[in-house]
Amino acid sequence: MRALTLAVDEAWDGSTVKHLLRAKLHMAEGLIARVKLRETGLERNGERVYTNAILHTGDVLRVEIGDEGAVNEAVPIAAPLSIVYEDEDIAVLNKSPDMAVHGSTGGQGCTVANALAALWGRETAFHPVSRLDRGTSGLMVIAKSAYVHDLLRRMLHTDAFRREYLALARGEFPDGSGTIDLPIGRDESAPTKRAVTPDGQPSRTEYTVLERFPAGALLRVRPLTGRTHQIRVHMAAIGHPLFGDTLYGTEDDVLSRPALHSAFLSLRHPVTGETLELAAALPDDFEKKLTALRRR
Repeated sequence: MRALTLAVDEAWDGSTVKHLLRAKLHMAEGLIARVKLRETGLERNGERVYTNAILHTGDVLRVEIGDEGAVNEAVPIAAPLSIVYEDEDIAVLNKSPDMAVHGSTGGQGCTVANALAALWGRETAFHPVSRLDRGTSGLMVIAKSAYVHDLLRRMLHTDAFRREYLALARGEFPDGSGTIDLPIGRDESAPTKRAVTPDGQPSRTEYTVLERFPAGALLRVRPLTGRTHQIRVHMAAIGHPLFGDTLYGTEDDVLSRPALHSAFLSLRHPVTGETLELAAALPDDFEKKLTALRRR
């Protein structure tokens, strides 16, 4: 079971265990309630302790942060995965565009959840944080416990968890950059689609033009919110659907999926505080389309 060990210094002298868990480890109330019931969930100087116990300078507190009885519900299916970074708490994958994150394997093939169930075993929890649509490639973060997942979820769309995408969009871009601020909701005409709607959720996307072509442009895109299909919906809404995006645009003669790749990640590790700077190279199909646009 994954656990953290904390040495109590003078700043925390006289604090209760619960106060330390909330203020220093940022543990949610529900998790604290579950951890305190475990036989070895909370230990002070090697002995079981409860959340109302008083801590003093020099005490050593051990806290279990792993999931008790964790199960990955997905059927294990061996499949290649590109793991860019991994430790006891998180993993960062470079997801291929043909793989869904989870869900039924019927008609979808192997998902990330299936592949990790085979790689890690079903007893290791699967908590995807920055999910990518099937058809979108690149970096995605997975937490190995509900505790770490909760910390990362709170960090999303802040400078502590910064994601940037590369995209190929149709049309001319006279300006070098822009911000799209349009609400996104469900498209009543199709259950799988989203649309810009007056009563939708607030949604903001920043983009910068990196390279222009006669038929479109290569963009660096940063979503400032996390709505389903956000980048695809926003770009289509301003008249620049992504190449290959048949749901919000038209078919492409080279690319059979949306030209969207999660390319860069800057993440403050939720446990260690270390800053991770990660990148994922463009996949072959994206590179092929980029080359075709340059030739034109």
